[in-house]
Order: sequence, then structure tokens, then C-alpha cells
Amino acid sequence: MAEDMTLDSYLAAGGVLTNPINVPPRYRAELMKLMATFVDSELAGAAGFADIINQGPGIKERIAAARIVLEKTDNADRVLKIMGEFGVDTQRYATHHPWTARLSRDADIGATRSEHDMRLAVFNYPISGWTDAVIMNLLMSRAVAEQLAEFSTVSYQPLADAFRTIAPIEANHGRLALEGAEKLAEQGEGALMQASVDYWWPRVAASFGTASEEKMDHLRKQGLRRLSGPELQARWIAEATRVVAHLGLTHP
Repeated sequence: MAEDMTLDSYLAAGGVLTNPINVPPRYRAELMKLMATFVDSELAGAAGFADIINQGPGIKERIAAARIVLEKTDNADRVLKIMGEFGVDTQRYATHHPWTARLSRDADIGATRSEHDMRLAVFNYPISGWTDAVIMNLLMSRAVAEQLAEFSTVSYQPLADAFRTIAPIEANHGRLALEGAEKLAEQGEGALMQASVDYWWPRVAASFGTASEEKMDHLRKQGLRRLSGPELQARWIAEATRVVAHLGLTHP
């Protein structure tokens, strides 16, 4: 880093950090929050899909659901290992939180986080059957794609590398969800699918958050964000609308 550059200007200009030793306290706090949100969401998401595996209508569907559970857990582990380099007890972390905990189906908490962990609010809601699981995965996978595209350029290089490795794995989960949804549509499950779209759409939309402009400016200066939550949400809405229409459904 040039001597006449502040850390913020260096990071805002595309500079990177590569080692916990070089990370100042304020940057570390935001970085740990980002990683914890991802890890907790992946573990909670995997726990939710694990409960639904045996509801798959066939062997192929159950294999797909089991694969999603395995790979989400592995994705969490990739980022958790980086957290371990900052002193997090990774062994305790994996078993300390109630990843299967869910609210009632009719709860509405907006973007509020769980009292137990940093999972996105959407992962506090229960999945209700196979069709519901497919639609939730279909919509959330598109949100994850936008979020990973954003976080694959963060200024902490080891984390950016991890997210770039994870992105195509999560994209494949979206392809599996679309295949499953197309099959359900062919089987005449349109009414159930529409009900699930109506349920999950606002809950997935809330996962992009509503950070203040002051907070966003701070994160941009640290090289931890480029686009705001509303900007990412707008991209998701465009893609999710296209996918839902492809299935002959509508969004709320």
C-alpha cells in the first residue's frame, strides 16, 4: 500500500487484505459479521432441507435434496475455516446454535435476525412439504446468486476466493430447483406452487436488508460492498419474476 494512501482509500480503490494480522478492528468487525451471516444462513438452510429429504417424490429428487444439504454444509465450512483464522472456535461453532429452530409458519419478522445466530430472517421460517421446499429453493437460490456476485469482490482476498468457489455450487442448486419446479408444473401442482411463491416472495425479498446510506458508504470505503441492498433486491426481482413467469406463475 502506498504510504500516502489511507486504508479506506486503498480498499475503495480495489486494494485487498490477505491476512488477519493486517486487519484493523473496525474492518474485522464488519468482516466477521459478513462471514457469520453467510455461515449461519448456510447451516440453517441445510438443516431445513435435511428435514425435507424423505418427502421427495422419487430417488432423483431425494438425491438432489441430499446434495444440497451436503454442499451447503461444505460451503459453510469453507468460510468457517477463514473465521477460525481470526480465532473463532470452529468446533464449538458448528454445534452451538439450534440450526433446526424455526418460527411458526404465520410469523412475520421482516428482516429481523434470530436471537440465536446471524442467519438471514428467511431461514427462520419452516418449510411445508416438498413443493414448498422446491419453490423456496428456487427463489432463494436467485437471491444467493446476487449476493455471491457482490461478495466475490470483497477486499479480504481469502474470503473473496472462497465465495468465487462457492458461487457455481450455489448456482447449481438453483438449476436443480428449476428442474424440480418444472416437473411439479407438468404434474399439475400449479396451485400449490403459487401459494408457495406468495409465501416466500416477501420473505426472500427481505433478505437483502435495508442498511442506511451512511452504513453503505462505510462498507464501500472498506471494499466490503459495492451495491446496496435495494440495488441487489431489484436485480433479484427481475430474475425471479422471469423464472416465476416461465413456470406460469405470478409474483405478489
